[in-house]
Amino acid sequence: MTTALKLAVRPIEAEPSFRDRAYAALKQAITTMDIYATREPIRLDERQLSQDLGISRTPIREALNRLEQEGFIRSIPRKGSFIVRKTKQEIIEIIGVWAALESMAARLITQHATDEEIRELRRLFVEFEGPGHDPSLHIDEYSEANIRFHQAIVNLSRNRLLIETMENLFIHMRSIRRQTISESDRATRSIKDHLKIIEALERRDTERAERLVRQHSLDLATHVEKNVDYLD
Repeated sequence: MTTALKLAVRPIEAEPSFRDRAYAALKQAITTMDIYATREPIRLDERQLSQDLGISRTPIREALNRLEQEGFIRSIPRKGSFIVRKTKQEIIEIIGVWAALESMAARLITQHATDEEIRELRRLFVEFEGPGHDPSLHIDEYSEANIRFHQAIVNLSRNRLLIETMENLFIHMRSIRRQTISESDRATRSIKDHLKIIEALERRDTERAERLVRQHSLDLATHVEKNVDYLD
């Protein structure tokens, strides 16, 4: 005789709750914020967030608790909630993990992405190619294209677990790429790397695409280790 176990579940809300909507809004804002642009702690004010989002402080507090569990923020008693920033060594470790995961994404792209999807990657850099189109002269625009490129590499893998795993790393990768792209002629070298990666993807050269993507990120780790002192 078998015993039927009853799961302890509650009714599902038909519409997203204020807590879920606050969580989504705050996570989006943190992810797109340049959190390494200043050395000052970035504090999240519950009262101000309540006013900005037009909801009570209770769902804000619940959203912040969830973000803390995911490692996006840190709560300090009697001081408040602060966006988490990593040390230099932690950033180097994050880049190493990113290099491994993004190179796997590149491998999957050669196997599953369409020709048109890969062509879209090349279109990101059309305005920065050729004589007179030095990306370092349009650093803000190139920085955004650079970030969109790496996002696209991840998303085109079509591997949901891979995408979700990299999502929590992206807040730090985005900010560090933005901060370092104008340093040591990295913009010019970056676009050369990107075009070589795209060429390998277009040719469905799995091993080369995987290797180029991995080395591109590891070069960033080397740059951070040698030149980035503002994380210490």
